[in-house]
Amino acid sequence: MNTSVIIHPMLVSSPRPRGRLTGVVYLLFFLTAVLSQLLTSRNLVLAGIATNLVSIGFYLALGLLFYRMFKPVNRSLSLIAALFNFAGCIVMALGLFYPTLLPISPLWFFGPYCLLIGCLVLRSTFLPRILGVFMVLAGIGWLAFLIPAVALLLSIPIEGLGIFAEAALMLWLIVMGVNARRWNQQFISAKG
Repeated sequence: MNTSVIIHPMLVSSPRPRGRLTGVVYLLFFLTAVLSQLLTSRNLVLAGIATNLVSIGFYLALGLLFYRMFKPVNRSLSLIAALFNFAGCIVMALGLFYPTLLPISPLWFFGPYCLLIGCLVLRSTFLPRILGVFMVLAGIGWLAFLIPAVALLLSIPIEGLGIFAEAALMLWLIVMGVNARRWNQQFISAKG
């Protein structure tokens, strides 16, 4: 009688270090995005564009890492979020080179992306739900930012909320990662 248990390869590598890696990539995105703004504000436009492209690369990687993290929660919703991330990054990159020709704001994609990530966090069992609430509010805020009157009146609170929500998720992932036991349970449930 064979009593060995077959373990799926996704369970062999612990989700906690992958969660922390996701947080580190998130941090690298934040740092390069801030650096690109700093360089651009000091009239170092080419360096700012180059750094911004690096930050976009980190955000693309973040979208892929989140897709993998949240696939056990809801594969379709996780894929849609990754596609919004991808589209927003493409629009942002094109906007660096053709700012006046591109009538689409990356926020049209990053708002729904944050909203979807928030929903996935809320539906997950391996991250605190409050982080999902913050991300949902940030997504709604980024979408509200597309209305010129709202943007003029509430730009600072909306930006503050977005930065706070994403920073809270980033810091949680760096410090705590994900609850590996619960992630594995959700992974097994999704396969069941």
